[in-house]
Amino acid sequence: MKKYTFTKKIDTRSGFGAGLAELGRTNENVVALCADLVGSLKMDEFIKENPERFFQIGVAEANMMGIAAGLTIGGKIPFTGTFANFSTARVYDQIRQSIAYSGKNVKICASHAGLTLGEDGATHQTLEDIGMMKMLPGMVVINPCDYNQTKAATIAIADYEGPVYLRFGRPAVPVFMPENEKFEIGKAIKLTEGTDVTIIATGHLVWEALQASEQLEAIGISAEVINIHTIKPLDEAAILASVAKTKCVVTAEEHNILGGLGESVARTLSLNNPVPQEYVAVNDQFGESGTPALLMEKYKLNDKAIVSAVKRVLERK
Repeated sequence: MKKYTFTKKIDTRSGFGAGLAELGRTNENVVALCADLVGSLKMDEFIKENPERFFQIGVAEANMMGIAAGLTIGGKIPFTGTFANFSTARVYDQIRQSIAYSGKNVKICASHAGLTLGEDGATHQTLEDIGMMKMLPGMVVINPCDYNQTKAATIAIADYEGPVYLRFGRPAVPVFMPENEKFEIGKAIKLTEGTDVTIIATGHLVWEALQASEQLEAIGISAEVINIHTIKPLDEAAILASVAKTKCVVTAEEHNILGGLGESVARTLSLNNPVPQEYVAVNDQFGESGTPALLMEKYKLNDKAIVSAVKRVLERK
């Protein structure tokens, strides 16, 4: 089995910042808007190099979405930036009415997603955003796994015509994806080959899935790990090809068990090839204040939880 290692940890929001800065140099139509969280979104470099293409909206997220929608009419490609909770729940009506309904070319870039926002607690954490955004007709939903993939995704979505939700996080996490790998919207990445179980993971849980696969290999279980960075459109062909071989699946995500990656995979399987499935996700509850590491442990979003889920699903196979 292919082994993955890392030499450093970087937060995925810095990948967004680096990608946005590069777009500032290569695409004159890219503009950025922020709701008073420039430092948290790592937008400083873009602003320094392109001050005339940045709009500080302040704590007025709904207004930011409306302005972004309007900017697209003049051919601009707006990237909005704030926390994931404020990028979705606070402004869902504006996104639905002004962006999704009319297919506006807005890139909704959401940092501090999931439990790993940490100490700010449940009011700022969001575990519902993937479900909310994937239900909007025409909305692309992307959840990259590390710094390199987040940077690549940020650059790639500028070339896609239509609304995109790009989700990333606050904590430093292992950097393990190739630095210059091209990001393909809707194209899953098979990280390891396996024959006993398919592990489908997204975001921060991809690294945990890789760690789990090594632990499983040590006890004689062959796991195929798939990185689903694009939840919508979902790479159904990759999922079905893997499950045809392994006959069971575990999904892993830093999101509510309802409405996220796991449910999208379950729908695909139910329509094409029903097999046993286990979920690693937050079990229909809000988060709480705590360090990211402690929260991921308490809510069972780590390699140990994935190993346990694999053992359960193998018993049902």
